[in-house]
Formats: sequence, C-alpha cells, structure tokens
Amino acid sequence: MAACPGTPPPDAPVPPLLIACALGIERLALRAGGRGGAPGPVTVLRTGMGPKNAERGLARALGDGVEGGGDRTGTAPAAGVIASGFCAGLAPGMHPGDVVVADETRGPWGVTPCTATDVLTEALARAVPGRTVHTGPLTASDHVVRGEERTELAATGAIAVDMESAATLHTALRAGVRPVAAVRVVVDSPEHELVRIGTVRGGISAFRVLCAVMPAFYEWHRSLLLPRR
Repeated sequence: MAACPGTPPPDAPVPPLLIACALGIERLALRAGGRGGAPGPVTVLRTGMGPKNAERGLARALGDGVEGGGDRTGTAPAAGVIASGFCAGLAPGMHPGDVVVADETRGPWGVTPCTATDVLTEALARAVPGRTVHTGPLTASDHVVRGEERTELAATGAIAVDMESAATLHTALRAGVRPVAAVRVVVDSPEHELVRIGTVRGGISAFRVLCAVMPAFYEWHRSLLLPRR
C-alpha cells in the first residue's frame, strides 16, 4: 500500500527530543515520569539555574551530538526542545500545581514563539486531570520574583516567570530551525508565595504534577512527525 502524500517514509529518522530543566529535583520528577512511550530518543538535561547556565548547557548539548545522534551531515532532523521545570505564577487565582504552556517566551533577546501549543495544552489536560492548564506568555528573570515585581511583570501580560525558559529556547533556535516549547508547573503564585507557612505542601503538589507531564511531551513529539495540512 502506498504511503499518503507527505507522510515520512517508514525508515525516516525520528528527531530526538531534548527536555531542559535547571534543578536536580526537576530532572528527578521528569525522569520518574518518562519511562516508555517516547517515539524517539529523549534526553533530560539539567543545565543549572539561571539564563547563562541554560544558554551554556543547551549550546553544549546541541553541539555535542544530541542532533540526530551526532549526525553532522545536515540530513538528520533537528532535535525538538522543551524547557520545563517549575515557575512562579503571575496571574491572580493561580495555584501551586497549575500548569503553564507558553505560547511565547520573552527575554532580553526578544520574543520566541512556541510550536504546537494547542497539542501540548490538550495533551496536558489529559495527563494531569483536575489541574488547570494556562496558556500565555512566559517571561524571563535572572532572579526569584516576589511582591511588587510580580505585579509589574503581570502588567506586561505575562502569566508566569522563570529564569531559564527564554534562554533555553533562544539558544535552541540559534543552533538551528527546530520545534520548541516551554511547559512549567507553578510552584508559587501571588496568593501562595514560597516564603509563607504551608508552602511545602504546594511544592510537593508541583513536584507530583511535574512527574506526570512526560506523556504529554511524547504526544507533542509524535505530532511533529505528522504531515501538516
């Protein structure tokens, strides 16, 4: 039977998936939820905290063979990149354990649009039922944001902030054209800041949600292999 027009041949190389996070506890959560189901090779990379570490970590990973298993001929498909981990929510009504799907990341380098956010949003709603999935701009900071600064960032239209996502996606695209996304789990929010008593429970909730997101990442990865109409 002939393949449908635009369908990749059966022996076409499957692009790798690189999931970047900053902290060891984030990598632990992601790897715990990532056993089986991936359509291709998957790497969970810990870059370290902050935009400079994210930039260095991504540049090193994409230059050291994550691309197509190290094929330098230019024929292998480029690795898809997802920035993930925890974030601070900016919008009123957010709770620890809510999920943020960035439609774009904002940083000193400008705005980076994200790929197939509708696929991710729908897949995450299935992966973490009962959790609210927010979609909107994810902005960058080089430090932990609290109080009035959180309010100022919310006024720009951003719904969440973290230190690595914008740098991760900017560096990924600087290394070559590829699909990129950012998915973060809210660990604190305007009404639930980490400095308050009782936020340990919120941190545990966010960790459990992060453990559950990998099937949605795999669904996003698989969707990239389908022909676009």
